[in-house]
Amino acid sequence: MGIFDFFSKEQKKESLDKGLEKTKTSFFGQLSKAVVGKSTVDVEVLDELEEILVHADVGVETTVKIIDRIEKRVARDKYVSTSELDRILREEIAALLEENRAGDGANFDLPVGIKPYVIMVVGVNGVGKTTTIGKLASQFHKAGKKVVLGAADTFRAAAVDQLIIWGERVGVPVISHGMNTDPASVAYDAVKKGVEIGADVVIIDTAGRLHNKVGLMNELSKIKRVMQKITVDTPHEVLLVLDGSTGQNALLQAREFTKATDVTALAITKLDGTAKGGVVIGISDEFKIPVKYIGVGEKIEDLQLFDKNQFVESFFSRK
Repeated sequence: MGIFDFFSKEQKKESLDKGLEKTKTSFFGQLSKAVVGKSTVDVEVLDELEEILVHADVGVETTVKIIDRIEKRVARDKYVSTSELDRILREEIAALLEENRAGDGANFDLPVGIKPYVIMVVGVNGVGKTTTIGKLASQFHKAGKKVVLGAADTFRAAAVDQLIIWGERVGVPVISHGMNTDPASVAYDAVKKGVEIGADVVIIDTAGRLHNKVGLMNELSKIKRVMQKITVDTPHEVLLVLDGSTGQNALLQAREFTKATDVTALAITKLDGTAKGGVVIGISDEFKIPVKYIGVGEKIEDLQLFDKNQFVESFFSRK
């Protein structure tokens, strides 16, 4: 059984539809106005579409790429009606997500032969990083996995306390040295604990600061180096958490973190509170890093494995 099998596909689809509601309402409201009175996709319609995609925080570079693809299809097919625009746009966005290795949403287990699987979580304060870790821990725990959490965001008392609360709620051990202690030492002890108890997964929370790129790089490098004294290839995953509701700020944060460390997966949170859900498309396209999770609500099950096909289907659903 996969970790996310605890909730039916119908429940997940319902949560996703609800979470993207603000984005869809804004997007299709603007798109309807752009094509009113038009029968074909012409230069004016494409200019309007470009503005709509940018407004949805798809990102300028990705928007230009999408518009260019649609222009080529219009030129090739000679005549494209505005009624076909939804379908064409849907196909091009789906193709982009496919090319960029975005999630397939398949139920998954942890990689075979890696135990404990160590996930280092990065991201600035306020993006939902610690909450995402707690929700992930809950999903793994419910799947029968042994989980250890490491409270290595030691510069913010609230982060340490919050992770401890999550550990108590979920029923998993949290390694903490308190505030203003060495983050690398916490990470070391968390991985050590994971090895000692035969844990399946160790999740390390790190400091949510972008004080400067060099400082961040040095801090994260030290955490990695110290953990590797226990297991040479840790961390196995570096998960960057971004707040989808911040739109272009999320893109800027992704740029800084990908320069500072080798990010291997993305989690994009708070999509339910924004009309900027297009940021998922832009981030996936720009960084070519798989979007692994999206947050579409407050409940634990609202942290979902990103399914590119389901995302596109929900995004273009006008129900």
